[in-house]
Amino acid sequence: MSWTPLPVGVESFEKLIENGCYYVDKTLFIKDLLDLGGEVNLFTRPRRFGKTLNMSMLRCFFEKSDVDRSHLFKGTKIMGAGERYLSKMGQYPVISVSLKSMKQGSFEEAFHCLKEVIAGEFKLHPDLLNALKTDDDRKKYSLLMNREADDAEYLTSLRFLSRCLSEYYGKRTIILIDEYDVPLENSYFRGFYERMVDLIRSLFESALKTNDALEFAVITGCLRISKESIFTGLNNLNVVSITDKSYAEHFGFTQVEVDKMLEHYGLEEKRDDVRDWYDGYQFGDTEVYNPWSLINYVNSCYKDKDAMFKPYWSNTSSNSIVRTLVEKADISVKQEIEDLIDGKTITKPIHEDITYDDMDSTQDNLWNFLFFTGYLKKISEYQDGEDIFIKMAIPNSEVRYIYKNTIRRWFEEKTQEKNLSPLYESILNGDREKMETILSENLMETISFYDQQESYYHGFLTGMLKNIGNYIVLSNREAGNGRPDILLKYPSVKGKAVILEIKVAKTYRELEKKCDEALEQIEKQKYDEELRQEGYQDILKYGVAFYRKECMVK
Repeated sequence: MSWTPLPVGVESFEKLIENGCYYVDKTLFIKDLLDLGGEVNLFTRPRRFGKTLNMSMLRCFFEKSDVDRSHLFKGTKIMGAGERYLSKMGQYPVISVSLKSMKQGSFEEAFHCLKEVIAGEFKLHPDLLNALKTDDDRKKYSLLMNREADDAEYLTSLRFLSRCLSEYYGKRTIILIDEYDVPLENSYFRGFYERMVDLIRSLFESALKTNDALEFAVITGCLRISKESIFTGLNNLNVVSITDKSYAEHFGFTQVEVDKMLEHYGLEEKRDDVRDWYDGYQFGDTEVYNPWSLINYVNSCYKDKDAMFKPYWSNTSSNSIVRTLVEKADISVKQEIEDLIDGKTITKPIHEDITYDDMDSTQDNLWNFLFFTGYLKKISEYQDGEDIFIKMAIPNSEVRYIYKNTIRRWFEEKTQEKNLSPLYESILNGDREKMETILSENLMETISFYDQQESYYHGFLTGMLKNIGNYIVLSNREAGNGRPDILLKYPSVKGKAVILEIKVAKTYRELEKKCDEALEQIEKQKYDEELRQEGYQDILKYGVAFYRKECMVK
C-alpha cells in the first residue's frame, strides 16, 4: 500500500488537496454556516484543532476568483449537500486575515505586523485601484496597500476594503478573521494589553458593526473575550464555544474519523492507545480527538508502526497557563491538581465572558482558562440558579504529561532557589531526624502525582540533591548485585559516600517496615561492595520510605 502524505502543519486547504494529502472531510461546516445564518460568528476552540484550515476551506469555497476552485471539493460531503449550497461556491468577495503572527515585544511592532497583513489583502485585488469611483478612495486604497497610510486609517481598513470589493463585484463581502485573540494574549504578557484591546476593538467595530457591505463574518480564537472588552455593541455576534452542541464535529476528529484514518494506515491495533493519548475532548455532546497530535503520531508510523506515543500538542505552546496555575496554587488548589492527575474530577463554575486581565484575579478564572483552552474536559454540567457548574477532568495522557512536566520544572526552579544546606548537612552527618523533617516539609509544598509512585519519589529526592556541592550524584547506577536508587560520592575516596534506597508504603503505619526493607536490600544486594573496592571507608546507608506526603528515614 502506498503511503498517503499527512498534512503535518499544512494550513492551506488548497495546498492540502493539491498535494494529495489525507483529508478528514469537514466541508459540512459550510452547510451549517449557511443553514444557521449567523451574521458574525465567533468560534472558540483550543489551539491546533483545525481552525485555520477550516478558514482556508471557507475562502476556497466562497471566494470569487479568476481561478475555478471547484475541483478542490471533488468527492467531499458538501458536493452532495444540494444546489442551494453549491450555488454559493465562488460567488463572493472574501477578506481573510490572520492575527496569529502578532506576537511582537511592543505595541508598535505588533501594529506594524497588522499593517503588513492588511496591506497583503489589499494587494490581492490590484484591479480595484483603477475601478474605484473617486480620487479619495483611490488614494486611500493606494496608501493602505503600500503601508503608507496614517495609523487611524488602518482601524477602518477592513470596512473600507469590504465596501470596495462589494461595489466592484456587486456582492456583499465575507470577512474571515483567524486567531483574533493571539495579539491579546501576547500583549497581556508583554505589558501593553489595554492598547491592544483598543486597537482590536476599533478594527472589529468598524468591520463588523452595521456594515452594509458585509455578507457574514467568521472569527476564530481560543477564548471568548468579553463583549465589553472587544465586541462592544456587536448585537449580531453568534458565539460558538466548546460548550455548544452546534458545529461540534467540525473541529477535531470524531471516533468514526479516527477509526477510518487508522484503518487507512494499517494501525487498527493502536486504537486503544491512540484513544488514551489523544482522545477525551468534549465539544457540546461530541467527543473528539486532538487532530494535531493524531496526525503527527500517524505520520511517525511511516517507517515504524511501533513508534512511541509522544505529547505533540504540548510542544506547540509554552503552556504558560498551566504554569500560572501551579505557581499561584494554595494548599487546596494543589490538592485539586493532584486529584486531577490521579484521574479524579473537580467541579467549577464556568464564565465564558472573561478577559486576560481577569485571568489570575481569581482561581476560578484560571480554571476557566484551562477548560476553554483544552487543558481540561467536560464530564458533566448542571445549573444552580444563575451559575453553570461543570465537572472537569484531564482529557488524556498527553495533557496529563503537560501538567506533570510543568510541575517538575516548577519544582526544580523552586529547589534551586532554596537553601538546602541543612538537608545536605543532615545527610552527611547521619542526622536522620533532621533529614526526615526537611524532606517532609518540602513534600508538603510540592504538587505530587502518585500514578508511578516510586519514580515520583525518586525524582523528588534526586531533585533535592542536585546541588549538593562537591558530591557526585548517581541515580540507579549498577553497584554490587543490583542498583541502589541514589548514590552520593565525594570525588576523593577519603571523603564520604552515601547510599539511599527508596521504598513506598501503602499506609502510614507501613513506613517503618519499608525503611527496614530498604536497609535490608542495601545489605543483601551488597550495594557498598563496589564503593569499598574503590577505597571508600566512610559509607552512610539510609532507608527512605514515603507515604503520600509523609517521609521516614532510618
